[in-house]
Amino acid sequence: MTIPTTPAAPAPLLVVGSVAIDSIKTPFGVRERSLGGAALHFSVSSSFFTDVAVVAVVGDDFSHDDEAVFRERKINTDNLQRISGGRTFRWVGEYGFDLNTARTLDTQLNVFAEFKPELSPTARKSPFLFLANIQPGLQREVREQVDARFVAMDTMNYWIESSRDELLKTIAVVDALIINDAEARELAQEPNLIRAARKILTLGPSMLVVKRGEYGAAFFTRDTYFATPAFPLDSVFDPTGAGDSFAGGFMGYLAQSDKIDETTLRRAVIYGSVMASYNVEEFSCDRLLKLQPSEIRDRFHLFKDFTHFEI
Repeated sequence: MTIPTTPAAPAPLLVVGSVAIDSIKTPFGVRERSLGGAALHFSVSSSFFTDVAVVAVVGDDFSHDDEAVFRERKINTDNLQRISGGRTFRWVGEYGFDLNTARTLDTQLNVFAEFKPELSPTARKSPFLFLANIQPGLQREVREQVDARFVAMDTMNYWIESSRDELLKTIAVVDALIINDAEARELAQEPNLIRAARKILTLGPSMLVVKRGEYGAAFFTRDTYFATPAFPLDSVFDPTGAGDSFAGGFMGYLAQSDKIDETTLRRAVIYGSVMASYNVEEFSCDRLLKLQPSEIRDRFHLFKDFTHFEI
């Protein structure tokens, strides 16, 4: 007798992007081998709010011990491709005392150069999708495969400059764009951020989230504007992955809430800022892996306290 099985339910949140091995130098320390990549930082951050599945590619040098970061946070890796004989995407960078800007010393795409996202039937049913920073054409291919009801994406200045037409086609089919302020200005070809946001919102997305590093974040729709400062920290150790951790907190909270309204979106921006603030306190995802849910709640309420005022 065949016993019927129940198909696995899709993770509420799916992310496609890079998993990398970084070498990082900051004014406060050096890490020769540090786990990184947009999909890794995003998935670790979002896993505090909801179940998340990652679509990425790694090589033979991404060890069983490296994969522990996904196991510890119960992140679904069914769609993590492992390429035999290849090496994982590598990035070497350093920061000066302006921690908002990294200087790239070396980039080796390795297996990431031929990355073709392969999604299982279950992954295609995830209701929330985040397209992390990869080639815009690949982002659009994934978006077309997933029957998600809310899709957000990231990009970078390289794609804005080298693949603008492809990027604009992808931006047109997502609900939210999450980028930093320099990218927003370059994309809109407009130095004023407010005018840049208005212009970007004519490209297709219904909302724009602008990451502003140590200056916080801003959220735009066609009718509303919301801004928050960054959480005041005594020390910032390594800002690598802060933007992806922000996106993870933002999307993770939306997926947990399972609704999209003004109040939920504003809270999501704060939770994104909370997760980014913890990410920068140590190298890689080290701080996030030690994080407790109570710490997230406490810092969320501190945001409420130090931004509150009465008329």
